Amino acid sequence: MSTSHTAEHTTPADKSGNRWLILAGGVLVQLAIGAVYAWSTFSKALQADPSAFGLSTVQAAIPFEVAIGMIFVGTFLGGRIQDQRGPRVVALAGVTIYSLGIILASFARETSDLWLLVLGYGVLGGFGLGLAYIVPIAMLQKWFPDKRGLITGVAVGGFGFGAVITSPVAQRIIASSDDFQKYPTKAFLWLGIAYLVFGILGASVFKNPPAGYGVAAAQEKGADATAVKNAPGKDFTQKEALSTPQWYMLTAILTLSVTAGISLISVAADTASDVAGMSAAGAATLVGIMGLFNGAGRIAWAGVSDKIGRMPAFLGILGLQGLALIAIPHASNAVLFYVLAALIYTCYGGAFGTLPSTAGDFFGVKNAGGIYGLMLIGWSIGGIVGPLLIAALIGPEKAYTLGFTVVGLIAVVGAVLPLITKKPKHA
Repeated sequence: MSTSHTAEHTTPADKSGNRWLILAGGVLVQLAIGAVYAWSTFSKALQADPSAFGLSTVQAAIPFEVAIGMIFVGTFLGGRIQDQRGPRVVALAGVTIYSLGIILASFARETSDLWLLVLGYGVLGGFGLGLAYIVPIAMLQKWFPDKRGLITGVAVGGFGFGAVITSPVAQRIIASSDDFQKYPTKAFLWLGIAYLVFGILGASVFKNPPAGYGVAAAQEKGADATAVKNAPGKDFTQKEALSTPQWYMLTAILTLSVTAGISLISVAADTASDVAGMSAAGAATLVGIMGLFNGAGRIAWAGVSDKIGRMPAFLGILGLQGLALIAIPHASNAVLFYVLAALIYTCYGGAFGTLPSTAGDFFGVKNAGGIYGLMLIGWSIGGIVGPLLIAALIGPEKAYTLGFTVVGLIAVVGAVLPLITKKPKHA
């Protein structure tokens, strides 16, 4: 037994699996499921005059809202199951359910079929997305103990870039013929098939490293002092993690960051037009470009957190995001508006990129799927509260200064949380 343990403990990375191939698979899965954020392209098409649907703004938002709400259900179950059964089976199930949900949505043809969009894109799509989303985040921390922050940032960065790729593709498909403009949902068939193919290709290489790999890999790769400091100690169970105040503080940090960032994301086009005087086309271009900063922020902030520490990174994420939100209603020219919006989107993505490795630092990586999966309730809470709060504050009077000042101050005050959040003493 001792010999076996030693062999596992010193297994080199190149003999236990190609971790870079597994990373590539993780990014591929995240790109496929991240396409869910391309919904605005379909929402606009479903409300346009050529469409057979003629949905209202509220009706067109329902499938996406349901999808976001279902994500947490998927991450909760997916995190627990992959900790017990391994990553591949959960990821394969997730991308299959997600893709079949998108394909199902392609059969909707008129307003009375809204339920089919809600069931396919919303319920099945959101649930499958959650199942698949949590898997590479938990798995890759085990494969890259020497750079957990950067690597999980790269993985969830793929999620951020998914919509950047899918939106123009979907727009081109819809604009390609009168038939697609009348029935824009037909594009879901081809997109769903593509998600299924690429998602299965990515998930098929998933596996956990052998026992002891984490320590060996970190030693062989020469982890720097910060990485060693960030290294997790005890592997908490989900129940043990939930009994600590740190779990709730980290979830609150994510909730605040999502609430702050999505407040701008939800009204970005209108704000760009009303505050900076951009045309409708210019505002739409800004929204597309900002998606790049959302994805890049997940990678950049996660990498920075490996160097400066997780809590200093979150201090920067919340503080900079808050100050930029306070300033953006006063950005009367396009250049300044672009700079401030890019900063907000980068910080918004940064929280998603940095929190998975933070949870691993605090609670260990053995049960990371279940523990971090539960933290994503902050995504659902912030995703609902942020848009509702900013819409109520701005109101028909278009009180952008009031709205963004209030949300910005919430983020700035919330920056106190990283200052008082420490690792559990017995971690």
